[in-house]
Amino acid sequence: MTDPPARGPSAPGAPTGSWSAWRVVWWFGFVSLAADMVYEGARSVYGPLLASLGATATVVGLVTGAGEAMALVLRLVFGPLADRTGRYWTLTVVGYGLTAVCVPLLAITPFIGGAGLAAAAVLILLERSGKAVRSPSKSALLAHVATAVGRGRGFGVHKALDQVGALAGPLLVAAVIAAAGAISPALAVLAIPGAAAMVLLAVLRSRVPDPSVYDETTQPPGAAAASTGVRGRGLRGWLADAVGAHLPRAFVGYALSAGLTTGGLVTFGIIGFHLTVSGLVPVAGVPLVYAAAMGVEALAALAVGLVYDRRGGAILYAVPVLVALVPPLALSGRLWVVLVGVTLWALAYGVQDSTVKALVAQIVEAPKRATAYGVFAGIQGAFAIVGGVGAGWLYERSLPALVVVVAVTQLVALALLSRTLRSLRGDHPQPV
Repeated sequence: MTDPPARGPSAPGAPTGSWSAWRVVWWFGFVSLAADMVYEGARSVYGPLLASLGATATVVGLVTGAGEAMALVLRLVFGPLADRTGRYWTLTVVGYGLTAVCVPLLAITPFIGGAGLAAAAVLILLERSGKAVRSPSKSALLAHVATAVGRGRGFGVHKALDQVGALAGPLLVAAVIAAAGAISPALAVLAIPGAAAMVLLAVLRSRVPDPSVYDETTQPPGAAAASTGVRGRGLRGWLADAVGAHLPRAFVGYALSAGLTTGGLVTFGIIGFHLTVSGLVPVAGVPLVYAAAMGVEALAALAVGLVYDRRGGAILYAVPVLVALVPPLALSGRLWVVLVGVTLWALAYGVQDSTVKALVAQIVEAPKRATAYGVFAGIQGAFAIVGGVGAGWLYERSLPALVVVVAVTQLVALALLSRTLRSLRGDHPQPV
């Protein structure tokens, strides 16, 4: 059974005073803002928390690395699940609920003795899994509404609000830790924005249970469930969805291009490590650099979204260029050059996590979008793991080699992106 149908502003019999598309976009953004305060605030202290529970550096890397991989790769499961069942809202609510519950529970882990480390690891993995559960469904719902306001602007505004939470969460955690002298109270305080996110989501779902009414060009979200007989049932059909067998050929090339830019973008963890071991910034200053990057990322998502709606996908050519410039700048020996590199890092990261999704919605028809977003994130996750390990290994051995490898991968990404955009200017993309 799918999520309940709805009457929206363009549906027959829609109630007077229905929400405008822009209002829905903003509410989706407010939900993400509150939720980002929770998990970005928690992520800023995962390392110190695990260390205080007795974890080694290897365990910290394993838990946080596995969490990031799960947040991306598991979307290969939950994207097809959303399209096959039509339960977009249900999966969105469950995913946000996992984050809202698991993060505050981390506050009790220092008080349960030897089980604290294992409990913290499980809660962190569950919190990251929550992002995988909700993201494909939320993106599919938002894509419908964003069609009415411009997909670039819709996703850009959403990402900008998302980044406000990403900035506010770590600052809130830092303030509480400074006042209380411990991590646990800061994690407990994050229950407040978590509860706010769930209330906002409940109101949004009750007012707009069927966002497809804002999108006159597509079927309602539940329509994909009715097409499973054509696409294949059972394990074989599910696996076909998970590998994108029924998605347009243009999508595959675009996903590989985005995967290369994701894998090529040096992580902030490596940049922060470089800042400290090089003596360019004291340890306490690294979070401030990160917070500033989050602010740049929010502005980038909003600005590029506006340009996307005016100029189309050609604006995405900037992403591989930005990614290629990050290593020689952000890993240099001069602070001002590093800060320029961090700014470019934030610009690239902001576009990767917002406007790139708008082009997915242009390539893939509505009944398959959650599947597409799941496959897209899975490909990004696979490249992110390889890219993160490779960048760290090359950083320790040869910075020039790292610069060259990233530059070469971005040339390939540019070629794939160019091929995708040319195909969109021609015939409608055909399935593989």
